[in-house]
Amino acid sequence: MVRFENVAMRYGEGSDVLKDASFSLAPGSFHFLTGPSGAGKSTLLRLIYLALRPTSGKIFLFDQDVATIERAALPPIRRRIGVVFQEFRLLDHLSALDNVALPLRIAGTPEPTVQEFVIDLLKWVGLEDQINAHPATLSGGQQQRVAIARAVINQPSLLLADEPTGNVDDAMAVRLLSLFEELNRLGTTVLIASHNEALIERSGYPTLTLDGGKIRLTPATQRRAS
Repeated sequence: MVRFENVAMRYGEGSDVLKDASFSLAPGSFHFLTGPSGAGKSTLLRLIYLALRPTSGKIFLFDQDVATIERAALPPIRRRIGVVFQEFRLLDHLSALDNVALPLRIAGTPEPTVQEFVIDLLKWVGLEDQINAHPATLSGGQQQRVAIARAVINQPSLLLADEPTGNVDDAMAVRLLSLFEELNRLGTTVLIASHNEALIERSGYPTLTLDGGKIRLTPATQRRAS
């Protein structure tokens, strides 16, 4: 699903954010991504969802070398990836329902199906009373849940989430993790960047740790009962 081979990344004339990073994510796997602030977690996610190209090395997504692929070939690959951004990137002029519905409407999903799926998902993330609310009227945690719902609504092949539980309480964090796990059970490969050590430890999933530009894999521990 994802493979990095000796990837390095630097911005301008600065030092390397990533140094000779190599790892792979198998189809249907679930990993956390962790490391100190500034370690490069967001940079690594941006490389995977094709917002950046590496300084050197190779990146493969869905068995395609995306580090050298022509830009015209990128949109179909991007459409297979769901992303939860730290800054949410909601459209202010659209309601919560319409923000979440956007990927389905772009894909041409019939409107009755769109309405059913979106309303059910907004109920799951605890926003059944905010379906028609616009982002400016929502709290940071509520906006984050809208962004998560939008990222998962079309069941992407690969889900990348940057601190998806950073603005919610512990109970909602566990509920959101359950949503990601359900998506994973349906076949989506999941990679979540998080500082929530308690949530990571409780989940028991394998962890990629970034430190000093290097990346290491910590295998799965005993997974909590489903």
